Amino acid sequence: MDDQPTPLPAPEPLDGRAELSEFLRTRRARLQPEDVGLPNFGRHRRVPGLRREELAQLAGVSVAYYTRLEQGNGRNVSGEVLDAIARALRLTDAEHSHLTHLAKPKHHKKKRPARPQHARPALHHLMDAMDGVPAYVVGRRSDILGWNRMAAALFGDWAALPPEERNWARICFLHPEARELFVDWEQKASDMVSFLRMDAGCFPNDPLLSALVGELSVKSEEFRSLWARHDVREKGHGVKRIRHPLVGDLTLSYETLRLPDDHDQSLVTYHAEPDSASAQGLRLLASWGADATRAGASGTGN
Repeated sequence: MDDQPTPLPAPEPLDGRAELSEFLRTRRARLQPEDVGLPNFGRHRRVPGLRREELAQLAGVSVAYYTRLEQGNGRNVSGEVLDAIARALRLTDAEHSHLTHLAKPKHHKKKRPARPQHARPALHHLMDAMDGVPAYVVGRRSDILGWNRMAAALFGDWAALPPEERNWARICFLHPEARELFVDWEQKASDMVSFLRMDAGCFPNDPLLSALVGELSVKSEEFRSLWARHDVREKGHGVKRIRHPLVGDLTLSYETLRLPDDHDQSLVTYHAEPDSASAQGLRLLASWGADATRAGASGTGN
């Protein structure tokens, strides 16, 4: 009898109260009294980081009020109180936004099924016109919605994947070649989980997101560990080091441009410093990609 794969558990909506509780607890645990100008009496503290009463003192709220909030009861909490707690916890802008989404979630009168996302045709044409610049459109849940020939040459033939597998988080944690491609794979993995956490705060009832988190939690111990940290981060700009099997090591700067008519989609581009070895590598990759396309390989995901 052939072994059958273990079925994945049915996805359940993320528990908003638990998410709020764990987020506040983990943010409080990373601060020490001396970090916020409080005296540290005694060497033995029963909890890591600040105590609840210390955090409440810093935020100017009662201990009972803060305790209710950290237990997941965010009903009727004001924006001013959330701002004070965010300042006390030294939250980043992304973390502050995430806290607000968790404590004051948007309620919809009617539950609507998640609509499929698509990149507009004009975006595909724009990316195709960006000669020599790897570019792709990413949507909610880190879904890859479209890309140009250079992105396929740099990151792999996404067109060969089923549509449901065109997802950065799945690629990062479930495709072994991703660990070879990204020199700083650990940072890439941490970023992907932080982006998913931001999505979870905005869309806690998204069944596709719940299914993705459930699948990755079952299949990847590293994902489970990173997910438990409750770190959040916005997509932005920075530098990625790529170890490409054809052109070698590349150091590329990336920019994330959020679309004005759909804030759930972003255009991501990569470029090299002019006249650098990485710029030469991209030119070689562009030439290789053009040859592969003429030979019949598909490099554009429409």
